Amino acid sequence: MNKSPRRRFLRQSALAAASFFIVPRHVIGRGYTAPSDLFGLGFIGTGKQARGLLNQFKKQPVRILTGADADSRKLALFQSLAEKAYKETASTQPATGGFKARADFREILADPSVDGVVIAMPDHWHAWAAVRAAEAGKHIYLEKPLTRTVAEGRAVVKAVDKHKVVLQTGSMQRSWKNFRTACELVRNGYIGDVKEVLVHVGDPAIPCDLGEEPKPSTLDWEAWVGPAAFHSFHSELSPPVEKDVFPNWRKYREYAGGILSDWGAHMFDIAQWGLGMDDSGPVSFNPPSDPKAVRGLEMTYANGVVMRHAEFGKGFGVRFIGTKGRIDIARNYFDSDPANIATATLQAGETRLYTSDDHYADWLNACKNGTKPICHAEVGHRSNSVCALANIAYQLRRPLTWNPRKERFKGDREANSLLLPHYRGDWKL
Repeated sequence: MNKSPRRRFLRQSALAAASFFIVPRHVIGRGYTAPSDLFGLGFIGTGKQARGLLNQFKKQPVRILTGADADSRKLALFQSLAEKAYKETASTQPATGGFKARADFREILADPSVDGVVIAMPDHWHAWAAVRAAEAGKHIYLEKPLTRTVAEGRAVVKAVDKHKVVLQTGSMQRSWKNFRTACELVRNGYIGDVKEVLVHVGDPAIPCDLGEEPKPSTLDWEAWVGPAAFHSFHSELSPPVEKDVFPNWRKYREYAGGILSDWGAHMFDIAQWGLGMDDSGPVSFNPPSDPKAVRGLEMTYANGVVMRHAEFGKGFGVRFIGTKGRIDIARNYFDSDPANIATATLQAGETRLYTSDDHYADWLNACKNGTKPICHAEVGHRSNSVCALANIAYQLRRPLTWNPRKERFKGDREANSLLLPHYRGDWKL
């Protein structure tokens, strides 16, 4: 009898006992860091985003020990880069046995030398992998957006809390000074009372309408699809390794939340931070009247502040509008009207926000100290919820009333059904 896709993926494999040789500091000598002092890191997903994260984490006191991917060519490239990083840091961070390439990421979770994992898989895998990692006692750096659906996000928060692991969401703009300064100015009333926020990001998700292409022999497509709705292979979903682009699975509802979520996990996150809404969110969602519009959604908070998914002529970013002025903030601009607001100096006694100048070091420090990092699970979940709820509003094209405490829509069964992940077969979170 044929096994289901989930059972095939979850079949028990014989795992060799993982060895971890601890080298005493006095044996290594002055100027070296003992492997036992380094944070053992595994990468789950080794594509383009993971390669960028490798460049960040190799600067930290970590050993990148292992990685897993459904595409063996992407995994091989990542391995070569990780091994190159070993050589670059050999004078201060001696090798601990080399990099282990794995096809099944559960082997990483079973490896006692791995202290934490970087999850850089497509969005539809985020929740499933993060919950399993938490259950295995691994700390988690989870790429943004936290999950694809609201219910998945809450499941991740609960798993992290239950198993007492540290999760950092990859919304790294919170660790950039200009974004923090802008939010501090907003919080301290430098633009007066906030009335409106404009967030310019991309389009909401669409159903996957791609055709079928021949599948490469080096890609395990069942493992790539995992719990998501099955779609035949197409290179737009998983491009070959030599095509150095961010894959377009981000556009499709089955696997992600469109560019609205992909960039919204950055920009709506900053809007939430500036408004002091890290434990809440909007209470109503009103889509534009044009059924084809991909901008214009209006979201209102309980305090009356209106947030709009709208362009304001400067590229992706956030505009805070208050009774005394406005602040515009993005990666490539930070200005205000009047101009002196953006250059103002906070005074003693005014509200200061969590300071992180390195998103990756901040996570590692939180893991070491047992504290919460700047973009912990609840923060990532609430910011991602704005994106997921916005996608639902665009999909249904009707006004929706949301209860941020209960995390339910009022009187709308169809909308509430879209809060849940719809996994195929017998996959369960």
